Amino acid sequence: MSKSKLQPVHEVRLGAVKAAIWENETSVGTRHNVTVSRLYKDRDEWKQTESFGRDDLPLLAKVVDMAHTWIFENAA
Repeated sequence: MSKSKLQPVHEVRLGAVKAAIWENETSVGTRHNVTVSRLYKDRDEWKQTESFGRDDLPLLAKVVDMAHTWIFENAA
């Protein structure tokens, strides 16, 4: 598998919350999947989690909405 296959086609980030958009070729055309995560720093190391606290939810909603918009605007 090539390195380009391992990279998202687009990322949306607001603060510590991000959505990665992945492109997948299927027999019925291109499909997109989205993964969401929250970045945090543990001592000197940056890490990410798929767990969100109460205060993260408004940003999560906006990031997912922006990812949705990007997919529709960039659909072939």
